[in-house]
Amino acid sequence: MQAEADRSGRGVIRRAVAGQRRDVAVGSVLGAAHQIGEALVPVLIGLIVDRAVIRPDGAALAGWLVVLAVVYAMLSFGFRFGARAGERAAEQAAHRLRMDVVGRVLAPHAGAETGRPPGALVNVATEDARRVGSLNMALTLGVSAVVGVVAGAVLLLRASLPLGLLVLVGAPVLMALGHLLARPLEHRSEAEQERAAHASGVAADLVAGVRVLKGLRAEATAVGRYRATSRASRDANVRAARAEALQTGLMLTLTGAFIALVALVGGRLVLSGSIGLGALVSAVGLALFLPGPISVLARVGAEFARGRASAARIADVLASPGETGGGTGLPVTPAAGELRLRGLGHGGLDAVDLTVRPGEHLGVVVTDPAHAAALLHCLARRSDPDRGSVELDGVPLTLLAPEALRSVLLVAEHDAQLFAGTLAENVTAAAPPDTDPRPAMEAAAVDEVAAALPGGTAAQIGERGSSLSGGQRQRVALARALAADRGVLVVHDPTTAVDAATEARIAAGIRRARADRTTVLVTSSPALLAATDRVVLIDGGTVTAEAPHEELVRSHPVYRAAVLT
Repeated sequence: MQAEADRSGRGVIRRAVAGQRRDVAVGSVLGAAHQIGEALVPVLIGLIVDRAVIRPDGAALAGWLVVLAVVYAMLSFGFRFGARAGERAAEQAAHRLRMDVVGRVLAPHAGAETGRPPGALVNVATEDARRVGSLNMALTLGVSAVVGVVAGAVLLLRASLPLGLLVLVGAPVLMALGHLLARPLEHRSEAEQERAAHASGVAADLVAGVRVLKGLRAEATAVGRYRATSRASRDANVRAARAEALQTGLMLTLTGAFIALVALVGGRLVLSGSIGLGALVSAVGLALFLPGPISVLARVGAEFARGRASAARIADVLASPGETGGGTGLPVTPAAGELRLRGLGHGGLDAVDLTVRPGEHLGVVVTDPAHAAALLHCLARRSDPDRGSVELDGVPLTLLAPEALRSVLLVAEHDAQLFAGTLAENVTAAAPPDTDPRPAMEAAAVDEVAAALPGGTAAQIGERGSSLSGGQRQRVALARALAADRGVLVVHDPTTAVDAATEARIAAGIRRARADRTTVLVTSSPALLAATDRVVLIDGGTVTAEAPHEELVRSHPVYRAAVLT
């Protein structure tokens, strides 16, 4: 399982880098030019010492200073525009990853949110995406640093063969050690991100339920829970910081020891007369230059360690089990609105045969909530039936593209969520452009909700409708489903938190708003069922009765117990 996650994480990294190949290449080339310029500076200074200082020559000095100025201009240009290309690659890759994660989370029934609190998903879409995107900048810096080390070694070889060979052997050893030292950091960085995401999720849940917590006087318990979660996140962060500090410190120590060794060998060569004063200046300058690119390589190793941990988390979200796939057909438009269940078997349902005629208002009473959920999943095509079929206007749903199906058939579930925004924005969220929300709001009695809010339909209702009561949230969710104006609408228990008078008004409003449009009400509300053309009773997973509501109340004891108790 871990190996699969690692492979998926590497796939995320490859996509992030491949998508910005041009900017990474440009940044690497310009960064390499900057590093070569940096390596040339001590060499040029050594030449100036040999050719224009030891034997004073004003003209030669001026000429070499011009060459030095050109090199400085080149390295400055390379640094500025190379860094710009690298940062652009990092930001664009992070943006694309954010869009991928958010798209997966927002996809209908994508499953990414299962087992993950909202705060954890926010953390993946922001911090983890940033870390993976930053690998483009790290790759740019890494390539330029390797070029810098190689350039320094080549120039040292020209000045002194022993010094050059020492650098060529020592630099790869340092890089390998840096990779090994980054392993603990990778694991602790992953733990740090997991804890931070969990803390964000707990905080989001507590903020969303703050009114309930205050009502229950559970503030102290909530604070204690968040304090424990926050401390765990802090401890994980401290452990990751310690690992990073240890890795950085050891790399700096090893790098310093390596440079000291280079300086020692160079000093012995000077004392033996193998190299001159200018070569000594160049060698010392190159020895001082080399810690820069080598330390960059160490930082790049740490960046890749953190990036791999974040990439695995992103891959986990993107690989979440999605909605039911398959089907490429398009429904008939405009839809006649005939629904037919043929021998449907799924999740406890057994051989359900049912036909909903075009334009009919049908009530469905299901005695077992699990069976109701299975029915709704099949109608919404969150699941395909184990046996039998569901047809829309004679076409099995399994042959239709899920997105195209939902443009015709809408299943409004009982636990529909609202979002931060105005009341009007929530009502028209799924409606066609330029839809007048007032008919749907009147049908669902949302006009009363608007009248009670300061600002009316322009009032902000908060995340998940936190400023509304349970009954008000249900009415707004129902109005949103009505405003979507689908050819077939299936609604599940839309009035469980609404008072009887308002429920009767809503029953009449749904009938009026959905005149001549196929509407299925999966509910046990007598007020809603009384406004339907007929009612179907599903008991024990199969259809056991169908008739108008009044007739079933009089003649069927199971139905009477289901809707009147």
